[in-house]
Amino acid sequence: MELRHEEKFEINFSDMLTVRQRLRSVAYSDPHAVNGVYRIRSLYFDSASDKALREKLNGVNRREKFRIRCYNGDSSVIHLEKKSKLGGLGNKQTAPLTPEQTQRIIDGDIAWMADSEWPLIRELYAKMFSEGLLPRTIVDYTREPFVYPAGNVRVTLDYDIRTGMRCTDFFNDNCVTVPASDCIILEVKWDAFLPDIIKDAVSLENRRIGAFSKYAECRRYG
Repeated sequence: MELRHEEKFEINFSDMLTVRQRLRSVAYSDPHAVNGVYRIRSLYFDSASDKALREKLNGVNRREKFRIRCYNGDSSVIHLEKKSKLGGLGNKQTAPLTPEQTQRIIDGDIAWMADSEWPLIRELYAKMFSEGLLPRTIVDYTREPFVYPAGNVRVTLDYDIRTGMRCTDFFNDNCVTVPASDCIILEVKWDAFLPDIIKDAVSLENRRIGAFSKYAECRRYG
């Protein structure tokens, strides 16, 4: 499993304006962004005992969580994702899902997953049985992504974080979501090294590395 370095910072609006301006001068906007941003919708899974949530809140060093994700409301590209964490390192595995497959998972019609060509889909199927994983909540937010080739760097600014509370109706544009946090999250990811030009661009006084979790924040509401 290939792991990448990951750092998160909780910042304010003034910080965001500063970092955004710096990044626009030295990095590149993600080519998949629309006018520099995209809206992300994620449907997170957890067990009946909230294993993923508890491990996050308790600071467990090695943990994982599953989610289904789409961008800008485009149901033609949907990914099942498994996010693994080991200390300050992270890994993300993905597998494609069709809208029909996504809805079947949400509805609990999962027998087909056992024969999927994608190992990640088979793994989720196994853990839905062994750990009782179920869809728990929708998390929506806006992301401004920047990339820098050297070091395979990705920097994101995330804000307008909203929760669907107990809603798991992934395709319902009218699903009521409410603000879950007014935090702005600066996240920096890289492989072997972080170039000085990016390190300087994201440097802010009095901002320490944090462990903000959008999922955990949104689960405060259900």
